[in-house]
Amino acid sequence: MDLTKFFLVVAAVAGLLAVGTERLGYHWQWYRMPRYLVRIGDGGWRPGPLLDGVLITFKISGLSLILCFSFGLVAALFRLSHSYLARLLARLYVELIRNTPLLVQIFFIYFVLGPVLGITRFTSAVLALSLFEGAYAAEIFRAGILSIPRGQWEAARSLGLSTYKCYRAVILPQAVRHVLPPLTSQAISLVKDSALVSTIAIYDLTMQGQAIIAETFLTFEVWFTVAAIYLIITVILSILVNVMENRLRVTG
Repeated sequence: MDLTKFFLVVAAVAGLLAVGTERLGYHWQWYRMPRYLVRIGDGGWRPGPLLDGVLITFKISGLSLILCFSFGLVAALFRLSHSYLARLLARLYVELIRNTPLLVQIFFIYFVLGPVLGITRFTSAVLALSLFEGAYAAEIFRAGILSIPRGQWEAARSLGLSTYKCYRAVILPQAVRHVLPPLTSQAISLVKDSALVSTIAIYDLTMQGQAIIAETFLTFEVWFTVAAIYLIITVILSILVNVMENRLRVTG
């Protein structure tokens, strides 16, 4: 049923776009697009510019996803710590990152910290995305941990478990099940936000699309293809997480 609604919405949007571009007098040239996805030569086939961009997007998104969840979990644990300094540092991190635009953070890390620390634009992009999305993940993790009944803590303490073992063996496994849906939304946001790394000349999917448009003037064809690729990536990500969530529910 959900898939039916999804395809109906896509069909409606496609219809509106077709009518709009027809009134603009735009002439579609979809036949020129395959070469920018896959190129076939004497040596066989190789990825075109758009697929090259997809690989860069995968690398940036994958590394950023691992780091952002790590930053988020650490920040959440700091927010719940008995240490005033840890709580203060975590609060400053979350508030500072969440209340400034991602684009500004990318520019700051690349143009200000980059020359000082000697980091590449790729590292700058991964770091900016990780810190930005990690601040939101921190609040998600914190809410998940706080949702665990106090009796679980008391039961773990009665068994003589340390704070570390309480989190590892009792609290976090339950919290992860609670926060999996919002973490999925955050992961999808990260993939879409990764398009901003094109502003520092990283040839990800978005940057490759811009380069092709500058060369061919196939504005609508390229942007629709880029949008479709992002949609496919995020839908696949959602499906994988849903499968994981169902397995956790069964095993739980």
